Amino acid sequence: MAKNPLPVSAKAALRRELLAARRALPADTCRTAATALAARALELPELAGARTVAAYVSVGTEPGTRELLDALRAAGKRVLLPLLLPDNDLDWAVYEGPRSLAEAAHAGKMRLLEPTGPPLGPDAVTGADAVLLPGLAVDRRGMRLGRGGGSYDRVLERLERAGAHPALVVLLYDDEVVARVPEEPHDHPVQAVATPSGVRRFSS
Repeated sequence: MAKNPLPVSAKAALRRELLAARRALPADTCRTAATALAARALELPELAGARTVAAYVSVGTEPGTRELLDALRAAGKRVLLPLLLPDNDLDWAVYEGPRSLAEAAHAGKMRLLEPTGPPLGPDAVTGADAVLLPGLAVDRRGMRLGRGGGSYDRVLERLERAGAHPALVVLLYDDEVVARVPEEPHDHPVQAVATPSGVRRFSS
């Protein structure tokens, strides 16, 4: 089915609105949501059956992933976490627990927590059974709105080039599941969204 792209400026406006809402969240709300999100995400068959999960470490008031990372690892999953490269592409390393993370500074960007293990190369993500994607919103078609940095667009392009088809899951707050997000031709739909109150799967 042909896509019907909306103006890129619509993406920027929606991003500003959603980021402002996240910045206003109280710390205790974020903590409670993170615990619930971990439980809900683990209900997804795409994660329950995965052997390798490519994930990420949440920052600021993003939906929290730290509890989920530890739960995945405790369940025997191999968890890959990203390392941001100078060109905004992502390398990957194995998560070995909270002590394996270190703060990393990147010019012009917020400080990130990244794995300290040996880098496996950008193509390591092609071996994942499921990929957890950060985002700001998802709509009823499964179209995801990212933050606009382009790192995960490269990940999705790499998966496509490799013929890899992991489950794509976005982690959000409840009110970030919306009727419609602006899209561009390169955007990819996800298979599922997990929020603190539940999960939703999308048809292909």
